[in-house]
Amino acid sequence: MVVFINNLKRDLDGTTSIADLLNILQIEKTRGLALAVNNQVVPKVDWNTFSFQENDHVTIIRATQGG
Repeated sequence: MVVFINNLKRDLDGTTSIADLLNILQIEKTRGLALAVNNQVVPKVDWNTFSFQENDHVTIIRATQGG
């Protein structure tokens, strides 16, 4: 299945959750991380159960401190 992660095309196996995707991308620290699918924010409590669909557009954002 093809999805677009921050506008980059990526092939994923069948049923992949957000938690699975973060493991694939080797993103271990999720504090300050936000994720939207097709411009809809997905709450962290749903990351283990959310399943991607063909051609979903995923945006991953990490909040940072600064001034």
